[in-house]
Amino acid sequence: MAGGVGSRFWPMSTTERPKQFIDVLGTGKSLLQLTVERFGQLIEPENVWVVTNEKYASIVAEQLPDMPSTNILCEPCRRNTAPCIAYVSWRIKSKDPKANIVVTPSDHVVMNVQEFQRVVADCMKFTADADAIVTLGMKPSRPETGYGYIQANLAAPSLRNRGIFRVDSFREKPDLATAKEYITHNNYFWNAGIFIWNVNTIVNAFRMYQPRMAKIFEALLPVMNTPEEQQAINEKFPQCENISVDYAIMEKAEEIFVCPADFGWSDLGTWGSLQSHGKRDLYGNVALGPDVQLFECHNCMVHTMNEKKVVVQGLDGYIVAEQNDTLLICKLSEEQRIKQFSGEN
Repeated sequence: MAGGVGSRFWPMSTTERPKQFIDVLGTGKSLLQLTVERFGQLIEPENVWVVTNEKYASIVAEQLPDMPSTNILCEPCRRNTAPCIAYVSWRIKSKDPKANIVVTPSDHVVMNVQEFQRVVADCMKFTADADAIVTLGMKPSRPETGYGYIQANLAAPSLRNRGIFRVDSFREKPDLATAKEYITHNNYFWNAGIFIWNVNTIVNAFRMYQPRMAKIFEALLPVMNTPEEQQAINEKFPQCENISVDYAIMEKAEEIFVCPADFGWSDLGTWGSLQSHGKRDLYGNVALGPDVQLFECHNCMVHTMNEKKVVVQGLDGYIVAEQNDTLLICKLSEEQRIKQFSGEN
């Protein structure tokens, strides 16, 4: 899923080039490219699909030149994750009615790729011939208020895989007191928004819990994989309800499981989260750029990939970021105001 329009990493990311298409980590690769790369040991390249907004299709094609152009699906408008997943599910089903599917955001970071691949491969074996939905639950390392949580029934592991458990409930993003309560228990996990299921399971779930949306994509089957597909999607996709897959399917489904995992995951929603995942110096600073020199600085996040030399002195708890002739210097504690500063809509 690569249709997000967030600009929380401004000035690096903008509504014209959101964070999934930029080199947030300073690796020379965008988050989208890193996402596709970590599936390289699991899925054949021709079986990777990207669903994005039509205005980003050219960026996807540029960054993933080996991907078949027919595997880039274009949404004409934003309708949240449920219509996005429904569209690609029916499209895949039209090509392979027995497909096994992993759905993932394109703008997250995974530090331990090998462990990620092991977990996903295990879950794919579980869902290949079972009418079950599996979601990945990240073991929490702190009382985080920015993530939803999954409450697992650890007393009820699956007989087919003892590392996969039934879901008791999904919990919305909590306040701090509730988050602190959650992490005192061992059965609450962060909801990473990564799902594994076979194509028949998810299509049937839409038919049961979102019949109106299912009818829209059933009616589109005759034109899928034809030159008429995009025009038909442009006409019908806006009729879909604007709803997340969590509300549309996950909170209603019965055969739903969670696989607890720990592979260094983050949704990189803020400059602060990038700092927490970066390599810090002795003073808590993270510096990404060809030549960054920090003097008497503490707990700063510096991201200046396009500058030859950057020297910063005397800052404590600041963001310093540059892109396209724009320089941001902002307190990390005030980064929620960056959208206000940037003028991004």
